[in-house]
Amino acid sequence: MKITVIAVGKIKEKFYRDALAEYEKRLSRYCKLEILQVEDEKTPDKAGEALEQQIRRKEADRILRYIREDACVITLEILGREYDSEGFAGALEKLATQGVSHIQFIIGGSLGLHEEICKRADHKVSFSRMTFPHQLMRVILLEQIYRSFRIINGEPYHK
Repeated sequence: MKITVIAVGKIKEKFYRDALAEYEKRLSRYCKLEILQVEDEKTPDKAGEALEQQIRRKEADRILRYIREDACVITLEILGREYDSEGFAGALEKLATQGVSHIQFIIGGSLGLHEEICKRADHKVSFSRMTFPHQLMRVILLEQIYRSFRIINGEPYHK
């Protein structure tokens, strides 16, 4: 299976880059992983809704360049479906048994995702109702994907 993470913004902090590299290494046993970063837009303080919508639109245009028609698109959204780790693993396993060979996870920028991206999603997932920095969300996503593969393969994982 191929898994692509399309994320807005660059990872600036070394500790996030190190964590991502560790999970990329671990995941190489289970899937072909690709991480694509698209440029984020600078958001001025006290930006109005119209400007925020323009920013989301620009970021969406960059994301849309990478979305494949033959891929299963999963957006990370606060109002998406929440899973426990076993449920998330089961959902990924179900996609694989249905013949899905490419999953694209999409992580938005600080303002979230444009509605066009949300409408394109085949599935919407929420890891929490809380808001996380999008850099940290990449680490959390890769950790949960790794944990899912461990669960699917009947391998031990930390509970």
